Amino acid sequence: MLDRRRVLTALAGLFLSAFSAGGYGYAIEATRQEVTRYRLRPANWPAGRSLRLAVISDLHIGGPHVPLSRVTEIVAQTNSLAPDLVLLLGDFIASRDKHPDDPRPQDWAAELARLTARDGVYAVLGNHDWWHDERAQRERRGPTEVALVLEAAGIPVLENQVRRLETAAGPLWLAGLGDQLAVLHPPRGTRRGIDDLAGTLAQVADDGAPLILMAHEPDVFARVPSRVSLTLSGHTHAGQVRLFGWSPLVPSHFGNRYAYGHVREDGRDLIVSAGIGTSKLPIRLGAPPEIVLVELG
Repeated sequence: MLDRRRVLTALAGLFLSAFSAGGYGYAIEATRQEVTRYRLRPANWPAGRSLRLAVISDLHIGGPHVPLSRVTEIVAQTNSLAPDLVLLLGDFIASRDKHPDDPRPQDWAAELARLTARDGVYAVLGNHDWWHDERAQRERRGPTEVALVLEAAGIPVLENQVRRLETAAGPLWLAGLGDQLAVLHPPRGTRRGIDDLAGTLAQVADDGAPLILMAHEPDVFARVPSRVSLTLSGHTHAGQVRLFGWSPLVPSHFGNRYAYGHVREDGRDLIVSAGIGTSKLPIRLGAPPEIVLVELG
């Protein structure tokens, strides 16, 4: 028979452990800033050519760990990596109701405009960039406020659009997919997303130049054709809690399959960033914030 004192002691220990882990996840790990590096040569990549991509996702600016000053720090750290191309993967604003003291979009967009890269800075939008725009939700169409401030700051937003770039590695196609969860409460019989994978890729010429796809949510990777050299995504935050390479809760239909990191399937490559900010629970355990640096070639 269990001793009552031992049971209470065990319960107290569990409570203190959970409290300590939560405190660490909120006060320490969620405020860390790491650079995660990947080196790979994806399919269709030209031999002897290299390209450095800096990837920033899920800033959730205005959230508990991302004031405007942290955006400034992230920009400086990213610039110090000397990337050829900077790619912003969406969810720029905090995942909660708007507060009167939130940083003005024009202010954080101006900070992001200080990002420097030889071949440019490009963005796609995330679900929260849509969900927190009342007009866009009401009319179920853009442009969103986030898209407008980014464009005004000189950062092109690719929404089911492509650009052909002359990069340090030669010609490159860059595609940006519309968000797959853009409409929060779609009418019956309509889609949640504004994404158009087929229509986006149809804009890419069959000229042999490699193609990089920016897609906020990684779930689309299951349908991405081999023409795409590399898919870059965020959204999952690596589950925010990740233990021994496994996340108990992942906002993806595929669970841990596309939760985090470098995924290779059928010769195709996907990299999923853990992002910067937090959503719903303001903690991170085993999934620290990161800037991703991808060295191709």
